[in-house]
Amino acid sequence: MMRYWAYLLAKLAVAGAVLYAIASLIRSVYEPALPYRRDPFGHDLGYTSIMLVFSLLCSGVFYLIIRDQRYRCRTCLRKLRMPMTAGSWPNTLLIGRPHREYICIYGHGTLKVPEEQITGSGAPDWEPHGDDIWKELELSSHR
Repeated sequence: MMRYWAYLLAKLAVAGAVLYAIASLIRSVYEPALPYRRDPFGHDLGYTSIMLVFSLLCSGVFYLIIRDQRYRCRTCLRKLRMPMTAGSWPNTLLIGRPHREYICIYGHGTLKVPEEQITGSGAPDWEPHGDDIWKELELSSHR
């Protein structure tokens, strides 16, 4: 589980360094052209527009990093595969609410992501498998 969070922090650090370099490049391009010494944000339309687009880029990168991290195995950090829809609205009491299940192809666990967005983004539920799930399936198929 620590590898999972360390990988997230590493991705955020690399993205932060790259975005900081881009922001420094933008500032260095605009500073020599300005006749005054105060911050050009809010005073120069071109610089303000570029920084607006840059802030949207930063938000998009942050969103993509979080989204990528959410769909990774908590043990081996590989992307989760084989999405399967489970549950249904008409049979909520018997089967459960609709959700999508992703599994680690190495059998480390299952991620259940709710499909409804009634009260915001539903929290995904990670269920680790005790032993190797493929061994359990192989044993059950021989019976």
